Amino acid sequence: MESYRSINRFSAQEIAEENARYMSGVYKWMTFGLMLTAFVAYFVASSDEILNTVMSSKLIFYGLIIAQLGSVIYLSARIKKLSPMVATGIYLLYAGLTGITFSVIFVIYTNESIMSAFLLTGISFAGLSAFGYVTKRDLGPVGTFCHMGLWGLIGFGILSWFFPSMMSTEASKIYSLVGIIVFAGLTAYDTQKIKETNIIGNEGSAEDHKETIMGALTLYLDFINLFLFILRLMGNRK
Repeated sequence: MESYRSINRFSAQEIAEENARYMSGVYKWMTFGLMLTAFVAYFVASSDEILNTVMSSKLIFYGLIIAQLGSVIYLSARIKKLSPMVATGIYLLYAGLTGITFSVIFVIYTNESIMSAFLLTGISFAGLSAFGYVTKRDLGPVGTFCHMGLWGLIGFGILSWFFPSMMSTEASKIYSLVGIIVFAGLTAYDTQKIKETNIIGNEGSAEDHKETIMGALTLYLDFINLFLFILRLMGNRK
């Protein structure tokens, strides 16, 4: 009830301006995270010594993946208790760790494929996120459907580790196509949700910054996964 009265203290124009400011911050931090990931990935891929260390040691590679998952889980679970500086540091740490593991795509795929997939992802993401931002339609059902699809992707992916024959050429294409659809839907849904859950009136506060970081992390994950599935479907291997 308090939040309802608080929102009603502001005009429609003030709310629109606050949402625009807030989403601008979300996109800024998401972009910064993506730039950090791209820089680290390219730097590691350019160093044969570092790249060989990452690829030749399963302990290091899977340790990086565990560290990535751990940082996301910790940030999501503890965001309310963390300081803005620590929350930002964990987000940037995750983006950097992702860059290290992403370095292997430069070994698997051609540079042209990576650039083409990234460009296509950027254009698609911009359109989908813009739709989620401006649409008045409730995208909740889309989000529910896509989250169900995400769990299906995770389950199939885990099974394919134990039974590699499941991931045949055709199955891999279908898996990638479903992944693109799921994260396309999540991009629009998450954008709408981030905008709607913005707390009006707390501009410049610690809570506002932490909300921005969590929104940036959410869209960062959507972008990264959309990119990976597009690259998997369309990329040319070396």
